[in-house]
Amino acid sequence: MSTPSISAEREQQPQAPSNFDWPLANEGERFIRDKIASFLAANSFARMLSDRMRNETGTDFFEWVDHMVISPGQEEQLLRAGFVHDRNAETPAGELVYEHPRATLPRVMVRKGQKRSPSIIALKPEFVADFIACHNILNEPEGEPFSRYRSVLVAEENGAVLQAIERRSYRGFVPLPLAPGELVNLIKAKELWRTRPRQFDDNAHGIRAASRALERSLDLVGRDLSCQFFFEAERRYWESRNRAARVQKYRQDQLGLGWGNHDHHTFRCSREYFVDLIAFLEKLGFHKRERYYAGAEAGWGAQICEQPITGIVVFADVDLMPDETKVDFSTQKLPPASRLGTVGLWVGLHGESFLQAGMHHLEARFDFNLLRDQLGNCGVKTMKPFSDFDFLRQAFTEGERWKVQPARLQQLVSAGLITPAQHDQFLNEGAIGSHLENLQRHGGFKGFNQKSVSVVIAATDPRKNPAAWHEPALA
Repeated sequence: MSTPSISAEREQQPQAPSNFDWPLANEGERFIRDKIASFLAANSFARMLSDRMRNETGTDFFEWVDHMVISPGQEEQLLRAGFVHDRNAETPAGELVYEHPRATLPRVMVRKGQKRSPSIIALKPEFVADFIACHNILNEPEGEPFSRYRSVLVAEENGAVLQAIERRSYRGFVPLPLAPGELVNLIKAKELWRTRPRQFDDNAHGIRAASRALERSLDLVGRDLSCQFFFEAERRYWESRNRAARVQKYRQDQLGLGWGNHDHHTFRCSREYFVDLIAFLEKLGFHKRERYYAGAEAGWGAQICEQPITGIVVFADVDLMPDETKVDFSTQKLPPASRLGTVGLWVGLHGESFLQAGMHHLEARFDFNLLRDQLGNCGVKTMKPFSDFDFLRQAFTEGERWKVQPARLQQLVSAGLITPAQHDQFLNEGAIGSHLENLQRHGGFKGFNQKSVSVVIAATDPRKNPAAWHEPALA
């Protein structure tokens, strides 16, 4: 059976079943890594940068590759490795582009007349201007600031060309000048999300305010750019509330990389507003991927969503009762519950991720052991891994402890959702708010480990284990 193209998947927008499983693409990853190794042997700047990425940021050069350009004659090898023709990829001269539709692998462009293969590797820093400034690059980028596609020649040696590129909600490879008045709208939309109010006495008012901001942003720049700007602002807000995030972002910024290695963004939501969150994401162009039914004993579920143009993935968590494990909670509003699970308690203590609290964590791709050790040298501890497989390793950094507003605690204790003793504990000690998550993927594995995620969800419940962040739980 042939693998369907991702363009066909986009058109059909299928809803993945709850037991959806992602395959391993080991042959595809080997192909890409072999090409990278050949390229690094030929280009000393890229080789030095690869070493600096590992030593200074705990990241793998592989995870920063947007695409590579190879010579004809290798399509059969690409197809055998699971790559398919990306028919939606606009190219300068009609070149073919191949992608792996079910794996987290870079795309491959085939171009005639190349003296070596790969002839080009293009990296994906968050902002190309930052990358240029950090590496004293003398070349000017092709493509206007804020336009859909920008690229800059970083270094060329032995026919191996290193580029850095920046995308603005665009999957093609052709720059396009901004239309008259477009720049003003882009800046307005960015500022709209960066400055949106997040503190509301009534969450319903906050949801409506966010919806009004979304409608305005859609009018200004459309769906996909609204998505990109929304998540740039969400990461910025999360950084402001998490020291581990600021430490690692600083390290990556020293190489001009930003958060170009993000894997997924995790939001925690109350049962009351979960459907509203998913509807908001769908207006930003997200498609619903697999749902997590972690089991009756776990007390939570999640809807995973992916935006196919920006490549952003959201992991949205919510409390579930034992009899709700087969409910499509992304469309069916959940009734009030008589008790709080770990997710509901977090929201009760800190607010909605969508509003006051911000993201629970950002998960980015790293060399797992390197990041753990390097952050440890920076005074940032890491929990024990909750996934520890050849194809998937995951661990939280030590949680950022936030103060809890007395009014929130009083509301929870009055409703009988926490005990007076818990009220006093949270008032005096605060409660864990957010993390950075260290993730390493192999084989292009695109999924998650449900059982192990449930373990760490339980481990971070402050009622069950108030000392969860002391030394025994840290690696």
